[in-house]
Amino acid sequence: QVQLVESGGGLVQAGGSLRLSCAASRSIFSINVMDWYRQAPGKQRELVAVITSSGVTHFANSVKGRFTISRDNAKNMMYLQMNSLKPEDTAVYYCHAVSEDSLTNYWGQGTQVTVSS
Repeated sequence: QVQLVESGGGLVQAGGSLRLSCAASRSIFSINVMDWYRQAPGKQRELVAVITSSGVTHFANSVKGRFTISRDNAKNMMYLQMNSLKPEDTAVYYCHAVSEDSLTNYWGQGTQVTVSS
């Protein structure tokens, strides 16, 4: 079992930056895929960025070139660096991981990001 705790959300002006952090309660060395989702009011939860244990990354088209995903297995941490923020980035952001046997999904509680115009 893994507990995920997020931090770093808040209010920022358009064009600004934020770094979201996700702390895991145990080793994430054996977890292949970790990722970030977001959900804006009235919209479905969408995948924002993915990172594998080998460092392969993927990004939603809407954030390519602006967001960076990273993980530090030694510290049991995952990060989402968000630059050049836009009002349309406003959402609740969630960190997510899948257990080694692919049977369990782990979710953080979510952190609010609000970008003012």
